[in-house]
Amino acid sequence: MSPKLLSPLFPWLFLLTFASLFFFYSFVSIYRPSSSTSRLITVPTSSFCNLFRGSWVLDPNRKPLYDENCPFHRNAWNCLRNKRENMNLINSWKWVPEGCELPRIDPFRFMGLMRNKNIGFVGDSLNENFLASFLCILRNADAGAKKWKRKGAWRGAHFPKYNVTVGYHRAVLLSKYQWQPKQSENGHQEGSEGIYRVDVDVPADDWVNIAGFYDVLVFNTGHWWNYDKFPKEKPLVFYRAGRPIVPPLEMFDGLRVILDNTVSYIQDKFPAKTLKFWRLQSPRHFYGGDWNQNGSCLLSKPLEKHELDSWFEPRNNGVNQEARQLNLLVEKALQGTDIHVLDLTHLSEFRADAHPAIWLGRQDAVTIWGQDCMHWCLPGVPDTWVDILSQLILNTLGRTSGS
Repeated sequence: MSPKLLSPLFPWLFLLTFASLFFFYSFVSIYRPSSSTSRLITVPTSSFCNLFRGSWVLDPNRKPLYDENCPFHRNAWNCLRNKRENMNLINSWKWVPEGCELPRIDPFRFMGLMRNKNIGFVGDSLNENFLASFLCILRNADAGAKKWKRKGAWRGAHFPKYNVTVGYHRAVLLSKYQWQPKQSENGHQEGSEGIYRVDVDVPADDWVNIAGFYDVLVFNTGHWWNYDKFPKEKPLVFYRAGRPIVPPLEMFDGLRVILDNTVSYIQDKFPAKTLKFWRLQSPRHFYGGDWNQNGSCLLSKPLEKHELDSWFEPRNNGVNQEARQLNLLVEKALQGTDIHVLDLTHLSEFRADAHPAIWLGRQDAVTIWGQDCMHWCLPGVPDTWVDILSQLILNTLGRTSGS
């Protein structure tokens, strides 16, 4: 076609192309996954991928990246050593996100990126469960890893080959709290044995001084916010600026205040370059009663998608409802911050089959504590959490480092 014939059509072709691109990008910008907690995340295998929504697919070729001999195990979660049934099947389920594949972590590549950097977990024992999986996986890249502990840290490991430290700071309420026995002059309510004083504006000593040490941080709280941990005869009493909050706050109101104060503290005290995540709740899987009511989780396969609401929807008032309730409070507190939501709740809701249950490594454990339908077998579901977290870290730090 000659230039003379092209020239009068060119403006129309340009307008048509521009309009097509406008409508395409408008559609992309308004598309969101159905879950309010999910985000669109770029991964190498797909232009857009929602890592937090998907399904579990049986993959008989899938094998754990560590065994019962990892030195960073915690005995009660070492389901291989404790001879938990169906461990091969438990670890043959692969999480497949919507629209893409989730790559398994490559410990060598990951540690190469993290060289001379540190990763920290702050929160309750579910973050410790997460940490144990992470340490056992990363040990594949450095068999010389040593147990590590610094002031304020509960446990961790140092990987000398890469000069990487991964640590856990136990802070179950995040704020500072302490037991105060009943005294006649302090005004404790009648029938109380004392109180747990919670200073909503003071971070727990275990993590108050870690700003600047870690390049990546993962926070959580949730499993201690119940009346099993803090019954009415030993209640939480919330303080601000050294004085009791009046009128006294109920438990979830106190959690709201602590979340707001903690998030503000993180935003104010931690460097902007620190990559910060907040892990949403790890769901429990008790059926037939709660942990102290002969609740059990002796299941042999994941739940079906249509079963999830009957187990976890708060409106059903079941024993496992608190995860979704707490997530709403956390998400609200994180709005407008640079703390990334690590929504591992939905994918974990399926896995009623993957808890230690009665295989706890002690003969009297179930008699004392009941079945463990809260923490996770290792190897197990937290290994998938590691795959997701490592991918998000690679995406973010990989871009900033130019790799």
